[in-house]
Amino acid sequence: MDKEKIITEWFYQYSDDIYNFLIYRLGTADVEDLVQEVFIRAMNGMDQFQENASPKTWLYSIAKNMAIDEIRRRNRKKWKSIIPFQSFHEPSTDATPEKLLNLNEENKELYDAILSLKSGYKEVLILRGIKLFSVAETAEILGWTENKVRSTYHRSKKALKNKLGGHLHE
Repeated sequence: MDKEKIITEWFYQYSDDIYNFLIYRLGTADVEDLVQEVFIRAMNGMDQFQENASPKTWLYSIAKNMAIDEIRRRNRKKWKSIIPFQSFHEPSTDATPEKLLNLNEENKELYDAILSLKSGYKEVLILRGIKLFSVAETAEILGWTENKVRSTYHRSKKALKNKLGGHLHE
């Protein structure tokens, strides 16, 4: 099968999951372009894909790295905002992540609490607790050891429980 057919198949299988991962990770609604970029990078890097790896975990690894890049870009942009500069090129949307994820009040509180956690906690909670990846898959995506995934997941659940005032449903 050629690259384009494989990527197209993967796009139909995994694009919604990648989209939701990026929404949770970045906390903004403008992730459609990033989802497309994940699959463009996958197609361009297809030669580096190892057949014994799962396409899903490989795509999530790409998405995780893109999220890190996006956070860095936003931080640079935040510093630039100190200088009075008006940009009319930024797309505006009134679709918030909450609207896109159809969050009710209880879920919104959980969503906000997850977003307030540090990066590693946030990633492992999304992958293990929300996307239900195995420890091995999560370790592969994050480039961590399985023990680090287990301990960080435990700590992140504890931190999340504290953020929610001790009422986290396991």
